[in-house]
Amino acid sequence: MENSKNSTGLKVALGIAIVLFLGTGFYTMNLYSGNKKAMNELKEQKELVMNDLNSMAKQYDEAINENEVANNDLIEARGRIQGLIDSLKISENNVKSLWRYKQKYASLQKEMDVLLAQNDSLRVENSYLATSLDSTRVRLEERTIFTDSLLVQNNALAEVVENASILNTVDLKGSGVIERTSGKVIPTERAGRTDKVRICFTVAKNTLVQAGDQELYVQVIDPKNNTLGLNEQVAFGEKTLNYSIISKFNYENANLNICEFVANDGTKFEKGRYIVNVFNEKDLVSTSEFTLK
Repeated sequence: MENSKNSTGLKVALGIAIVLFLGTGFYTMNLYSGNKKAMNELKEQKELVMNDLNSMAKQYDEAINENEVANNDLIEARGRIQGLIDSLKISENNVKSLWRYKQKYASLQKEMDVLLAQNDSLRVENSYLATSLDSTRVRLEERTIFTDSLLVQNNALAEVVENASILNTVDLKGSGVIERTSGKVIPTERAGRTDKVRICFTVAKNTLVQAGDQELYVQVIDPKNNTLGLNEQVAFGEKTLNYSIISKFNYENANLNICEFVANDGTKFEKGRYIVNVFNEKDLVSTSEFTLK
């Protein structure tokens, strides 16, 4: 009787052990299957984020290639995306890591929307400006095609800029001259015979400039890069200018022809190329050159 009870107890215990073993195996198998499924889903999500980042990088590449002048904001943003792509490639496949990359992607997406919108707006503005400049150039060509006079052409250009509030000059010419005792001057291209440099230009009409006493700074630079004449310096804010002579005149809101003479303090003039610049205070308004042989 006692042996029968013991046998029954062993069978029950064995049955319970088998059930527990099978349950543990089933749980372990389900856990492994669930982990594997979760890992596959994380891998798929990681690939989706990678694809989104690559697509975003491609959009930046296209926007950068469309610009003749590099847009530093676009280039810097493109670099941040590439850095995130490189980091994502070697990142761990876990929920926390993937969530962090998704957040960074969302932030970069907002930044890209703003930058590309600004880039599109700038491209439209540049296109409009180019069209406007082409239209202005065509009008200028139409107005100058029937004239042989350089002065008439420069007057046409002066009309284009008459809305500027500073005096402008056109038809700037420099040359060497021989000065007779009678005061008569004779043009020459020979450095050895040159007594002075003559600079002639036309002050263009500008109705926005107040009539009265005006002045322009004339700068003559010899082949050795020396400033001839007075070679004095004047400052305009942080900018300084070495000038050869100050051309002073009475301006009456009409074209005005002016000639000035610059000496070389008794020193012979050098052979070579001379540069002549005319400044309205710190602003260069006209430049020309000539050669003495």
